Amino acid sequence: MSPPEPSISSTTTPTNPNIQKCSFKYLSIENRHEGRKLLNTITASWPETAPLSKPFSRNLTTSSAKSSFTIVPRSGGWRVGDELTVKVQLRDYNGNPKKSGGDFLISKLQNQQLGAGVVGQVQDHSNGTFTAVFPLLWNGTADVVVMLVHASESITVLKRLMDKDPDRIYFSSYFKSGHVAEKTTCNLCLDPDKAPLCNLTDPNTGEQWFCYKPKTLDCNTRVTHGKDGFIQTISKVEETLFKKGINMKASIKALEESTVTILPKAGETKKVRPEPAGYYYRNQWRPLGGHTVRPFNSASDITACLKGKELHMFGDSTIRQFYMYITGRVPNLLTFDKRSSFQCGPFMAVDHTNDIILTHRCHGPPIRSNDVLVSQLKYVANELDRLTGGPNTVVVIGVWAHFGSFTLEAYYQRLMTIVKAVQRLLNRAPGTKVIVRTANMRDMTDVFVSLTNSDWYSLQLDKVLRAVFKNMDVFLLDAWDMVQASFYPHDVHPNTAIIKHMIDMILSYACP
Repeated sequence: MSPPEPSISSTTTPTNPNIQKCSFKYLSIENRHEGRKLLNTITASWPETAPLSKPFSRNLTTSSAKSSFTIVPRSGGWRVGDELTVKVQLRDYNGNPKKSGGDFLISKLQNQQLGAGVVGQVQDHSNGTFTAVFPLLWNGTADVVVMLVHASESITVLKRLMDKDPDRIYFSSYFKSGHVAEKTTCNLCLDPDKAPLCNLTDPNTGEQWFCYKPKTLDCNTRVTHGKDGFIQTISKVEETLFKKGINMKASIKALEESTVTILPKAGETKKVRPEPAGYYYRNQWRPLGGHTVRPFNSASDITACLKGKELHMFGDSTIRQFYMYITGRVPNLLTFDKRSSFQCGPFMAVDHTNDIILTHRCHGPPIRSNDVLVSQLKYVANELDRLTGGPNTVVVIGVWAHFGSFTLEAYYQRLMTIVKAVQRLLNRAPGTKVIVRTANMRDMTDVFVSLTNSDWYSLQLDKVLRAVFKNMDVFLLDAWDMVQASFYPHDVHPNTAIIKHMIDMILSYACP
């Protein structure tokens, strides 16, 4: 006879908006001074956005349809190696010029027939005008694309949520003992006055995580982790600031021409500063700044590079894409994934003949997964500390997509534990190759995605990531530019063609 199913009770359902107390301790003493200085610099780099008008009037907010851009003419036209400058004027729904900054704009040049694309460097002049500057890297025509990702008024809302509602996505765990099971709410930030807490802080990394204590069970009976829900804390009026194609991910039209003709270069040309990470030409990614990339178009090419190597991949589902890509194209790899969680793994594939080992494991909380056994959730820093490392070890790390609903302090602390583990790894095994994947833009289809994984949140996380890894001996895989410069729609999980370019970058670095 089968044992009876455990009875399950649920406690401490979330009631926030605007949590008053938070269990998370911001910045360890060791990181506090340096971290606060860095985060203040990143916060200050974005222009102040005005508070929403009272009463709120959408007519006073940025309108993509009323805004426009103009290509600044150049005497004698444009040649390869020159710069193209575009001026953008933002206007509100009444057609009046905006007087302040803080809007989130992106831009790129593209030629679909040539398979060419490059992002522009956008400067906010804090008065409703913007400048976008592009390096001219190919001979032929180039179409200018300018997009309003978020109005400045939307950024005002997003900033408020980042500071005031760090628990707007909440999680849960099941605690079980014998025939008794209880489900409680978990998060980085819980109100300790609401109920007793289980402090689940990792003893090695200091990474914090909390659950409300079950009514009858001990904290050490926790068996699962999973995403549970979302607390909507903005008003219906504020929701109108997040309408795709209208004031979010909306194209801005040219006042006149939007296409230029680029002639072959004549003589020496200056190097563009700051330069983009790279550009597409003939549908191939060409990095700028010294790194050489070559294509790995076949299973034999990939196998030849990975022969005798271990490739360990840690992070979120954007890193899982790399594992799936390689195992899907190299038939000799034997996978051991049958009993693993599809979202979190752990995954492993081996090729005994060529002495290849591939692994992937998701990062620890706050991973937004379906229920997964906590025994399978490992912090990246702990996994790095378990690696022997060496010249035949390649490590790929990507931790960003699940931190969009938290404060920058929480993300900074997570990255610093990883940074220190990378330093330890490179110190004991200097030949280890470490690759860090940046964030990328995504499709924002609804209010939920906008308020938890907005591209503006991802951009702030990306700035923190680049800053903490800036002076380290790691290779930065610039997914931000690779996704933005492509012809494919923005997607948190980039198109397979883009993943192929990223794999080419990884393997070119692993096998120079």
